[in-house]
Amino acid sequence: MRIGIDFDNTIVSYDALFHKVAVEQAIVPVDLPKSKMAVRDYLRKNDNEPIWTELQGFVYGTKMEDAKAYPFVIEFMKFAREEGISMAIVSHKTKHPFVGPKYNLHEAASSWVANKLIDGEINLIEPENVFFELTKEEKIARIAHIGCDYFIDDLPEILLMPGFPKNLNRILFDPEGNHNTDKLYTKLVSWQEIKTFFETTK
Repeated sequence: MRIGIDFDNTIVSYDALFHKVAVEQAIVPVDLPKSKMAVRDYLRKNDNEPIWTELQGFVYGTKMEDAKAYPFVIEFMKFAREEGISMAIVSHKTKHPFVGPKYNLHEAASSWVANKLIDGEINLIEPENVFFELTKEEKIARIAHIGCDYFIDDLPEILLMPGFPKNLNRILFDPEGNHNTDKLYTKLVSWQEIKTFFETTK
């Protein structure tokens, strides 16, 4: 069995980090909820879309090492390795931010994987199984090419895209309950639920 996993907002939670950086830069009020979406919505509401775009580049670049994995991600990956389940990360992101300094976002994300997704000195996902593509279409092509049996993503638009492999089992990671259910995917709200799902389907 091979499980493909998205990266941003699926493995990595940015809520606390976006709030912390935005408060440090004095672009949102301190009492704003500690949520990436709350920061985004506040800046957009105040006609600060360019600031939001630049903030994303700064967080995904310079501050990437301060980001945290979602609770229980590491435990799930240890379980998967013990069960002989192959894992791959397949994500899509631009190589550099749209505005601001030209951080290499792929290098920052790859470094995070190498430093955070570990069990002692062992990589939980080998570097050759980590893919950062430039577009959604290239992401879907990569998922098909590496032969995933399951794919976990936080975006329904990815799981429902034309060209997504038809026989692949799709899991929507939806910790905040933002999305509707759909017959084409299984919706789970935590990595504990994801682990339980695979314990009962192996």
